[in-house]
Amino acid sequence: MTAGSDVRAAFTDPAENLAFDEALLRVAPESPVLWLWRNPVCVVVGRGQRIAREVRVEECARDGVPVLRRASGGGTVFHDPGNLNVTLVLPGPTDRPLETLGQVMSAAVDHLGLVPRIGDRGLFVGDAKLCGFAVFRTKTGLLAHSTLLVETSAALVGRYLTSAPPDPRPLDSHRSPVASLAEHGIRPGFPAVEAAVRAAASQILGTFVPRPPTSAERDRQRALLHTRYHYPLWHADGAQRAA
Repeated sequence: MTAGSDVRAAFTDPAENLAFDEALLRVAPESPVLWLWRNPVCVVVGRGQRIAREVRVEECARDGVPVLRRASGGGTVFHDPGNLNVTLVLPGPTDRPLETLGQVMSAAVDHLGLVPRIGDRGLFVGDAKLCGFAVFRTKTGLLAHSTLLVETSAALVGRYLTSAPPDPRPLDSHRSPVASLAEHGIRPGFPAVEAAVRAAASQILGTFVPRPPTSAERDRQRALLHTRYHYPLWHADGAQRAA
């Protein structure tokens, strides 16, 4: 079995992070790819979601919190340096990708000392969601990713995300109470959390070899920044700019 890649890359611009996240899938890797990353403060909506239904827009504008859109479906999430984003790219046709991601994240959280369960679009400890899941498929593979709340407080998440609208729609986020590792009394620090996720991924999917981004990944990232992530209409309503 070909070893997977543990990509080591960090970008300060949240748009660059989202573009690189998608680029890892678009280059059609032949073996699994893992990328662990953190974003500055921002709100990220799912591909087909309506910002007005998901985001406290006035609060975000007041506090200078950008609202961005990603390529995958799933619900709206709050990002800040207190949570860890986990990107897993799996090549070829893969059954139950969220189940694979759930196994990785469950094993990591179990190692950190909590008892997790896989629930509606995420991982829960008790009744509180610890991390959400989303997936994006192409003809060559799929991207499954998760945001693991490490230190971010539930109050901070609630400051910028709306409660459930009175008229439910299919693309709305599935709202749940949230709680971070820290709010569960677990404060291992980010190096330990990252080590737990890497160990869990290797246990379930095989060896992952650390490496920097490839030139193909960076080229695709730049192209996606032009057509999507540095194009305001993409974040506003999902419109793309011509290549």
